[in-house]
Parts: sequence; structure tokens; C-alpha cells
Amino acid sequence: MTHILAIDQGTTSSRAIVFDGDMRPVASAQEEFPQHFPASGWVEHDPADIWRSTLDTMRKAAKGHDITAIGITNQRETTLIWDRATGEPIHNAIVWQDRRTADTCATLRAGGHEAMITARTGLLLDPYFSATKVGWMLDNVPGARARAEAGDLAFGTVDSFLIWKLTDGKVHATDATNAARTMLYNIHEGCWDAEICTLLNIPQSLLPQVHDCAADFGVTEVLGTPVPILGVAGDQQAATIGQACFEPGMMKSTYGTGCFALLNTGDTAVTSRNRLLTTIAYQLDGKPTYALEGSIFIAGAVVQWLRDGLGIIDDASQTGAMADAADPEQTLTLVPAFTGLGAPYWDSACRGAVFGLTRNSGPREFARAALESVGFQTHDLLEAMQADMGAGDGAALRVDGGMTASDWTMQFLADITGANVDRPIVQETTALGAAWLAGMRAGVYPDQTGFSATWALDKQFAPRMDSPTRTSRIATWKDAVRRTLTKE
Repeated sequence: MTHILAIDQGTTSSRAIVFDGDMRPVASAQEEFPQHFPASGWVEHDPADIWRSTLDTMRKAAKGHDITAIGITNQRETTLIWDRATGEPIHNAIVWQDRRTADTCATLRAGGHEAMITARTGLLLDPYFSATKVGWMLDNVPGARARAEAGDLAFGTVDSFLIWKLTDGKVHATDATNAARTMLYNIHEGCWDAEICTLLNIPQSLLPQVHDCAADFGVTEVLGTPVPILGVAGDQQAATIGQACFEPGMMKSTYGTGCFALLNTGDTAVTSRNRLLTTIAYQLDGKPTYALEGSIFIAGAVVQWLRDGLGIIDDASQTGAMADAADPEQTLTLVPAFTGLGAPYWDSACRGAVFGLTRNSGPREFARAALESVGFQTHDLLEAMQADMGAGDGAALRVDGGMTASDWTMQFLADITGANVDRPIVQETTALGAAWLAGMRAGVYPDQTGFSATWALDKQFAPRMDSPTRTSRIATWKDAVRRTLTKE
């Protein structure tokens, strides 16, 4: 039987999942790796951890299976630079959550450059994206800028780094979805933007070649026999594909470390009036399909904080029952701005806050507030999408990611957004999207129409909260956010 191996390299762990010829997961392996926080608002990964955990999980999952092709999906915006001759990174990977370049972005914004950058890349001037991270490494790693200008260094998001390592340095490439998240790529012309590179003082010799999501990304022999890498997409775009959101107007929201909602806008790159991002949902046969995206920095990470920071839970699965048992007379509101707030606020300087504390507030109330914060943030995204497109209010939202296993969280999400929340049977949609790209390219999986027909509903959560309660809860949330922001 034909098997496809999907690499899902995430923010807190690396996973590998093997899918059979019917696109069913038949084997998997996962390995967490450490997060590094060298300063307030700074987040790094050791590239060796990324590579080791990816390689280990690939080999464990693939054992005993004949692998026809490999698909890669990855945490986006996380930035690496390495030596072309040795493959050695010049610095730890700077993670998408990292805010160290906030001052750089503020300077560029004050210089009047944001409008041009947004018009070409679809992105806002924010430290979230790769470009200013690249500049920071070149300016702060001794000798890096001279080596870059000499053509000795290579930049990549995590997909590019893995492709380089998997192909033993033979291929330096990325796909259009990852390129679109660097703040260096012109999503309308489909190329690296020379003017932005010049503005940010980034040599174009650093940049990888950009391919479609389903393309030839080289061959790897790390599994013992040559296997082609035929599919690549950033994690949120891979989830959009895995949820079969191929028609304009379809929406998905993924709940991992962060939360990301994407709305397919088809051939049109819609410019948001509400500080959402315009991005490439996927690119096939040289043709980009666009999306509006809202990015939340902290979703599943707030549950990790309950476990690792506060020590009030041992496992994420405990939170739903705790939230259900929380005191209904208390209304704790947690704004999880641990690394700033993403869409639609884009305030990199604000930090987390809790409102409504009383002497009776305890672990159950904190658990409920943490889970509710994810629903409230999603509401903000859908509200912005509705304002931009007339979409979001009452429409179905396809969900995936680790937090969707919590029925309590998904019911609150439906209640507070007013949308039907559809959870699919196959919840590994990010890996499935990467697998489908590779399998479709290899000729063993169906086309878009055939793939869409395989999507199946596990459970739909319909809104149950009455309108006055919903309105009141949203008003309380918005007041808490207003008090947390450093800027109006």
C-alpha cells in the first residue's frame, strides 16, 4: 500500500504522521523540545533540537512502511540563518512569537514605510514576521552581515531549513505560503521584493527559491532509501488545505500554540480595513489562492502556562472539567498577551492581565478564564472578517488543532462567536494538508474535488448562549483588552 509521510514541525514539538493510500493516519511519533526565553518577549529554539526531533519522529513513524513521498508543514515566520558550506546555524532560531524587533518596526513605521510594505506583502509592520528577525541576526551576530553579503549564508523559515538538512544541502527552497509570511515577498507579483530587501538591508543572495505548494523540493535519503519531498505549506495554510477550504468564503480556525483563522478569498487578494493580514492560502500550478488571516499569538500556550507557569494542572485534558466546575458567580477575564496581542490589535508591547479577581478566585476560575480567552480572541477575528467581507456572523467555522478535543472549549467558542463550529473526524488536518499536497503531486491522492468529498464531520457545536449574555460577555472582554493595550 502507498504511504505518505507528513512532517509537522511545530512550535513546541515535532511530529511525523504516516497516511495510507486512503489518507488515513496509520502511524505517528511526536517529540517535544525546549523553548528558550533569553529576555522578556524573546523566544528562541535551538536549531539542533528542531532537526533532531524531526529526524527522530520521521524514522519512528516511517518504520515498517514504504514511503512514496514526504510533505512538510511547519511553524511559520520562525527564522534561521545558516552557513552554506557547513549547514551550521549562526544563531538560535528566532521564533514567530519573539518581539525583540518591535523598536525596529516602530522606526520603519515612523518613517512612513508600512503602507508600501502592506500593499506588497499583505502584512503589517510587526516583529511577528521574519524580515526584521533576519536583520537582527545580521546586525547582532559578529561577522554575519559580511558573510551574508559574500553569499556565504542562507536564510530560511523552518521548512527551508529542514529541506536543506534533508537533502544534505542540495536544495535551498521554500513554498509560496511560507515566503508570503516573511514580509519580503510580493504576493501579487510572486517574487521576492527587491525594494523591501533594500529598505531592510537584506541581501537577496540569502533568500531561497520559491515553489508551488506541490512541487519538487528534492530527495532525501534519511529513511534509508531515496524519497522525494513533494509538498510544503506553512502550518495554517496546510490546515486550510486539510480542511478542504477550497471555495471562497470557507473558513477554518486552528488551535495550536496560537490560533489562526483563515478565510478563503479566491483569486482576490482582499485588503483588510480591520488589520487582518492578506496572505496566500495555497499556490498550485503557479496560481495563488488568497486568504484573509487573523493571527492570535496565545491559544494552546495559555493552557501550557496553567501547567508549567502556575502549576495548577498536570495535563491539558483537566481544564474542561475544571472550567465546568468554576464558580458561576465569578467572571475572571484573562487577556493572554504574554508576547503582545496579534490581530486585530497588533500591540507588541502590551503584556498579559487578569481582571475580576476576588478572594475566592482559584484554579478552576483560572482554567475557565484561560479557555474562554481563546473563544473571545476568535470572536475578535471573525468580527473583523465580517466587517471586511460580510463573512463570519453565523457562518460555519471548521476547527482543528489540539484544543478542539475539548468539548467545553468548542461549545464556548460556538456560544461566543455565534457560529456553528464543525470539528472533523480527522483532526490532524495540518499534517493531512501536507500529506495531500505530496500525495496529489505523486499521483496517489485525488484532486481538490475528490479530496473535498472525503471531508467528514465528527461533531457540530451550535450556539446556545442567549443574546444578552453573549453581548455582555463580549463587552466585558473588550473592556479588559482596552485596559491591557498600550495604545488605542
